[in-house]
Amino acid sequence: MQHFELHPLNPQLRLIRQAANIVREGGLIAYPTDSCYALGCHIGDKDALERIRRLRQADRHHHFTLVCRDLTEIARYAKVDTWQFRLLKACTPGPYTFILEATRETPRRLQHEKRRTIGIRVPDHPVPQMLLAELGEPIMSSTLMLPGDEFPLNDGVEIASRLARDLDALLDSGSCGLEPTTVVDLAAKPAVVVRQGRGSIEPFGL
Repeated sequence: MQHFELHPLNPQLRLIRQAANIVREGGLIAYPTDSCYALGCHIGDKDALERIRRLRQADRHHHFTLVCRDLTEIARYAKVDTWQFRLLKACTPGPYTFILEATRETPRRLQHEKRRTIGIRVPDHPVPQMLLAELGEPIMSSTLMLPGDEFPLNDGVEIASRLARDLDALLDSGSCGLEPTTVVDLAAKPAVVVRQGRGSIEPFGL
């Protein structure tokens, strides 16, 4: 596993480029966000996705998240009506995951098996923002929460010691928090808060 130590506000571009290449080549990474650390892989890589499933012990109903750079990327993978767009615009970038109906562009294996929905997220953190800019496409992602743990992993040294054999790279920019995102189901109308996390639910009037 490669351990990249990144500045939390001004990440080193050469290290971000190395990490982007690892993702493109089918690698599995751990990286910081504006809520907590996450596991990430290339959107088209089935094997890397299965590695995340094994680590998380996730079943077929697990909602994976497409981590996007901005709202223009979201529209390619999720169907967004005007009322949904207004909420997305008000809350991105930020510590939210939105569940939306997937488009045909979204690989079936990434969708919820029954609902055909996908989680979408735009993080407010320099490391994933730079990584997404370098990749030019979203990252397939899941919270770095291991089975049996009460909280997500948040310390680079602990992540390295527990997952050195499972990861291809760790993007370590120090602690970023233990509280996962607030999850809002926008495929339901009206919107439903599925999990209250770091993001305020005030914008949804709930």
